[in-house]
Amino acid sequence: MPEDILSYVLLVEDEDAVRLTLRDFLQKKGYNVLVASDGVSAIKQLLDHDINIIITDYRMQILGGDYWIKFLHRYCSEKKIIITSGFLRPEFSIPFEVIYKPFDYFLISERIEEYLNTK
Repeated sequence: MPEDILSYVLLVEDEDAVRLTLRDFLQKKGYNVLVASDGVSAIKQLLDHDINIIITDYRMQILGGDYWIKFLHRYCSEKKIIITSGFLRPEFSIPFEVIYKPFDYFLISERIEEYLNTK
């Protein structure tokens, strides 16, 4: 990651093991990572921090699914958003890039790099 770019990544994932291991992986890559376990906690992070990139699970117990996608589309469309899911299928219409579970953490970091290099 270029040192002159300070990027905040918001990782929204309700599965503890995925959220915490991906957070640790991205932090070791040099990113400032904030975490949330659901859409409501994510909104709090968005209000408190200047987030550049959102990596979020689609299906969560609290504010997930279609309403979470609608919220992101309406209020966060200027941010890079990547949806992760083991539930969605390619025929579902989502206005953001979708990475299907299980995914490789390196793929997530590559997408972050691509975004930062095209800003």
